[in-house]
Amino acid sequence: MNANDTSSALPRLDDYLLRLQTDNYSHETVYNYERDLEVFQAFLEESKVPFARIDKKIILYYKAYLTSRDRKTPKSNDGQSQLASFSINRMLSALRSYLKFLIDNDHPSPLPPDAVTLVKTERKHPRVGEFEEIVRLIEAPTKFEKNKVAASRNRAMLEVLFSTGMRISELIGMRLDQIDRRGRIFIRGKGKKERFVYLTDRARRYLKNYRQLRGASPSPYFFVPYRGRNVGKKDKKISPNYVQGKVKRYRELLGINVPLSAHSIRHAFATYLAESGANPAAIQILLGHESLDTTTRYVHASDRYAETTHRRFHPLKK
Repeated sequence: MNANDTSSALPRLDDYLLRLQTDNYSHETVYNYERDLEVFQAFLEESKVPFARIDKKIILYYKAYLTSRDRKTPKSNDGQSQLASFSINRMLSALRSYLKFLIDNDHPSPLPPDAVTLVKTERKHPRVGEFEEIVRLIEAPTKFEKNKVAASRNRAMLEVLFSTGMRISELIGMRLDQIDRRGRIFIRGKGKKERFVYLTDRARRYLKNYRQLRGASPSPYFFVPYRGRNVGKKDKKISPNYVQGKVKRYRELLGINVPLSAHSIRHAFATYLAESGANPAAIQILLGHESLDTTTRYVHASDRYAETTHRRFHPLKK
């Protein structure tokens, strides 16, 4: 890299993305890294700063740039929409990873990866719907869907979500041959990590009902569309937006004021297991988390678990 280089382009970016692919990162992860690094490149271009000249001060300006970006995130106290700290740190982590790649492969880098420090994250208080509300939400398709097959399919999807704690992407990508006779579902999840998740007897019953109504289909996926242009087509499945949209609609129809989502059902799965005394390490395996720290976010999020612990162990109970 020439010291007089005036280009804001990120050198060897394609090589870096190729390295991620060969390291078995998912297509979605590689895309996210590429998108985040393009934001940094756009910042350099707007600031008229060559990549070869970036330093700690430029990184500080970049953090300010990210903080001021208009995004569809909760509004701050001054009414302006801002990029959440978790998203900022994800983008900074992508930059650190890219700089590390340059150094590891003996390419010039204007500063070391640890010069890109992360921002302090806000501590949000997670909200998990009461058990009765989760049950009402899961049962909602039977009540609100007029199409019998769609009602059975949507009910089965929500039952499986709460039974297994799987991700939405894992749910909609579930194939007919993934379930064994014991009610285990073999999952190849995030980062191509493999694990089993387990169906309750109740979830197995609703899956069986749906499978009987589903009938023959050229698609190998369990949950297939029954409306729109993809009906009856090979390799077509329900979209994540459909699942999220239906959960939101059911919540509105039921008058549930806790902002439940499809991911909230996965969150509730982990929280209620923790409340019942499940080992965090076992919950980690069921959720497919790489780190136990990620799992403890779910375990520690339970107000009821905290209250029970307080009442049981406080030294001045009476």
